[in-house]
Amino acid sequence: MKNFECLMCPRMCRVDRKNQFGYCGEGLNPRIALVSLHKWEEPCLVGNNGAGTIFFSGCSMRCCYCQNVEISQRGGFGIEVTIDRLAEIFIEQQNRGAENLDLVTPTHFSEQIIESLKIARKENFMLPVVYNSSGYENIETLEKLRGFVDIFLPDLKYYSDSTAEEFSNAPNYFETATRAIKKMFELVGEIELRNGILKRGMIVRHLILPNHRKESLKILDWLFENFQNKIFVSIMRQYVPMKNVPSVISRRLTTFEYDSVVEHAIKLGFENIFVQEKDSAKAEFIPVFDGTNI
Repeated sequence: MKNFECLMCPRMCRVDRKNQFGYCGEGLNPRIALVSLHKWEEPCLVGNNGAGTIFFSGCSMRCCYCQNVEISQRGGFGIEVTIDRLAEIFIEQQNRGAENLDLVTPTHFSEQIIESLKIARKENFMLPVVYNSSGYENIETLEKLRGFVDIFLPDLKYYSDSTAEEFSNAPNYFETATRAIKKMFELVGEIELRNGILKRGMIVRHLILPNHRKESLKILDWLFENFQNKIFVSIMRQYVPMKNVPSVISRRLTTFEYDSVVEHAIKLGFENIFVQEKDSAKAEFIPVFDGTNI
């Protein structure tokens, strides 16, 4: 990275991350909390061996209900690695038999990831690369990922700006995220499957929040209007209320809330959708961030 004035995410905090932490809570070198073969992603990402996840520490969002809060905010767990070591981890995931390289919360390390991918490719790294993010992205950052990412896995969290600001301190979230998702589709195109495994394309995730069902319906409307069945949509019910969340989201999702959103997706005409069982909303599905394989 020649220019260390950080403009990677929509915060545009312009921090010199060589010398201080950005809004994301991170400095220059990537910090990683867990490297694993993950069996709990969407089936087309998991296959027989699991997605080759790398969980990065820090985040450009501030979601009050974050299940990964022990790594997403400054002071949370993470092990700092060099660009060269990150490239080695990419290759190690390939050698473990991972179906893909699943980069979780990569936005604030996107430029470092690109440099590591360049190194890994010289050592015969060939896995599809999954960019697993909040959807809160800069177009300029995404353009730099052209040719380096095969699968985009963004969230589309909120329709209402007031909801986005209250729960994630993310101004203009819907406008920013939808513009980014359109760019992601431009970069990778329609879904391409091989033996049931996604090799290229996009999966948009939406986590339904308690008392916010109507926002979910509007989000599905936008996704179908713009992409029809050219992408996968993952409708998630795994919300678990964390400590000190606002009272409006301090309970679990009801069956009616979830089922009505899924029914709306079907009525719109979605065919490529993933749904979750009720028992997915359990804290035991949250990974244990212990530095494994770093």
